[in-house]
Amino acid sequence: MNTEEACMINDFAAAAQATMAYLRRRLGLQLWMVTRTEGDDWIVLYTDEAAAKDTDSAFRYDIAPGQSFRWTDTFCARMVLGHGPGIAPSTQEVEAYAQAPLAERLPAGAYVGVPLRRSDGSLFGTLCGLDPQAQPDAIRDELDTVTLMGELLSRILGSELDAGTASRHADRADADATRDPLTGLVNRRGWDLLVQREEERCSRYGHSACVVSLDLDDLQFTNDTQGKAAGDSMLVRAARALEGVTRGTDTVARMGGDEFAMLMVECDYFDAQSLLVRVQEALAAADVRAALGMALRKPGYDLEETFAMADAEMSRAKRSKKVLN
Repeated sequence: MNTEEACMINDFAAAAQATMAYLRRRLGLQLWMVTRTEGDDWIVLYTDEAAAKDTDSAFRYDIAPGQSFRWTDTFCARMVLGHGPGIAPSTQEVEAYAQAPLAERLPAGAYVGVPLRRSDGSLFGTLCGLDPQAQPDAIRDELDTVTLMGELLSRILGSELDAGTASRHADRADADATRDPLTGLVNRRGWDLLVQREEERCSRYGHSACVVSLDLDDLQFTNDTQGKAAGDSMLVRAARALEGVTRGTDTVARMGGDEFAMLMVECDYFDAQSLLVRVQEALAAADVRAALGMALRKPGYDLEETFAMADAEMSRAKRSKKVLN
């Protein structure tokens, strides 16, 4: 694949696969990966590994998309920080790479890596290659080529990520027909639609996400003692409180009855903890009590499974309240 061909591919997934296949043929390293960094997770998005018949090595990496490792343990973390070169024909001759803890799990005699960046310049992940055997010093001459391929991938990635916000707004327009008439939030059908489309983005780019499940404590009691209008007022207050602590790209849904759900996109652990505090404060200010459960989407779990974990956590919190009462 030459530069002109690379520019004609405007799909990040296809460009990633074509780039890795090209670099494996050109440089000869056994394994190539496109990865995503998220907090201290180094998530494998795409891989290209030489078939056993194409290499003299009996060793196989067998790395699958979705696998994650500790970012600070990797060669790539050291490369991004400038502690090691973009091409190391022999990792044992580079102290930062020789001491990388990940070398015990992914043996690498040679390493190649360049950063992938979003359009704002922030780090997204890396394009990297590994081989169990040290390589000839001549591969250092390929740094300009690898760097160029990384820049082209970054450009395609940036365009797709920038388009993601517009895509999310379009998704919400599609979900407008599924609004709950009382609260104005999307209903369960709208939630399912938005979660499915966000999961596609999470799988493609390794995005993190946070899901919250909520169940109001006093709706039935309020309906029975103060009337349905008072119960409806509680539901509307809860909806406005939850909307008030979310961003335009997030989703708040009324799942039915006294149940609500929240989806926060590109939300890491620290963002999620901060959100949970804001949710609790907003509900208290609205005079609404609720049991809450929260879960983070991580590699190996899709958003549907993440919501099930959040819902189970909410149920445990609800049972704990009943025991205390």
